[in-house]
Amino acid sequence: MAETTDYPAPSRPSQTGMASLMLGGVAAFSAYFAMYAFRKPFAAATFADHAGWGFALDYKSALLIAQVLGYALSKFIGVRIIAEFGREGRARAIAGLIFGAWIALVLFAVIPAPWNIACLFLNGLPLGMIWGLVFSYVEGRRASEAMGALLCASFIVSSGVVKSVGVLLMQWGIGEYWMPAATGALFFPLLFLSLWLLERLPPPDARDEAERTARVPMLKGDRARFLATHGVAMALLVSGYVLLTAIRDFRDNFSAELWSAMGFGGVASVFSASELPVGAITLVALGLLMLIRDNLRALLAMHGIILLGAVLLGASTLAFQAHMLSPLPYMILTGAGLYFAYTPFNAMLFDRMIAAIGHAGNAGFLIYVADAAGYAGSVGLLLYRSFGAAKVDWLSFYIDVAYATSIAVALLTVLSAAYFFFRLERHAQPAHA
Repeated sequence: MAETTDYPAPSRPSQTGMASLMLGGVAAFSAYFAMYAFRKPFAAATFADHAGWGFALDYKSALLIAQVLGYALSKFIGVRIIAEFGREGRARAIAGLIFGAWIALVLFAVIPAPWNIACLFLNGLPLGMIWGLVFSYVEGRRASEAMGALLCASFIVSSGVVKSVGVLLMQWGIGEYWMPAATGALFFPLLFLSLWLLERLPPPDARDEAERTARVPMLKGDRARFLATHGVAMALLVSGYVLLTAIRDFRDNFSAELWSAMGFGGVASVFSASELPVGAITLVALGLLMLIRDNLRALLAMHGIILLGAVLLGASTLAFQAHMLSPLPYMILTGAGLYFAYTPFNAMLFDRMIAAIGHAGNAGFLIYVADAAGYAGSVGLLLYRSFGAAKVDWLSFYIDVAYATSIAVALLTVLSAAYFFFRLERHAQPAHA
């Protein structure tokens, strides 16, 4: 049950305070952007010339599955660690985890294939913790939507950018196996500068806590009580998120193969060209949610954005098959649909859910519950593609999954919105103009 709270008179952060928060948002964006340079560049390579791999599973799929398994395991571990992590030591933890992931990329280049597949597991294992640590800097604030939108834009645009960097490095003579470590090394300065700025971001103030609920570590008993009370809502939300994570990861990891199927193989610019517009559109749409001060209304508005994304994913795929869209607009529109639906789960949705129900805790815990299930779904889709649908070409497989995801996520989102409306509407916090 949500608590009815008498807020202080409406106010906005001062210009100085807002500038500080936006700088913090940019720092969060940059920190997570830098992390992607240690996670995604290898996906720009096809490893098509790899010899000596005698299993039914192709070598690149094995690499992706190994990394996603490490990343998924990290999310399961993070359900506890991120929920209980305080404010001290976050920057050191982020830097240490990313450095460990980079060492794994160096080993990937040194150890011969196929034994270096294990290095991708070791690369993914520390990186799964980064999101929760970075997001803890921005949650629980009146400006969390704007800051969170900047943070979420990082994983939308960064994957395409770092893969473009990877392709350029290979064109300049760096081999497929050394390219991931070389790309990561280029982003260390950005990472360290971003962490230095994040550490200087002031914590949420009293007004933030009054409007968004205090953010505190959640121990085992706190987590169990929360899930017992709100398990239905979490089941609906997480089910949709599993599907979105699986197709979003597939699109991201096999974008080189998808572009090749559409006639753009080896063109470095397409990775960025398809993702930069998506990042800009998503950033604006989600950032505007900070203007909705009533937490229940904001939560329902996010459900509307997720529903819009699911519809856009299916409709753009239908238009592409009807030859109404060329490849680049199709990838932009399906990307926009996917990220409209996927992005709220990573920041604003659970941040507002905590505030709407009035349960002291932290959104990082909920994000990691969803992520743990989501990346397990991603592994499942990769395995199905490799063993159950190996003869289906990349583009046809993507189209089939897009239709199924669009329909299922739309249904689950409507049910989730109805749950929150009928359960919390009578107890919603008063809106302020």
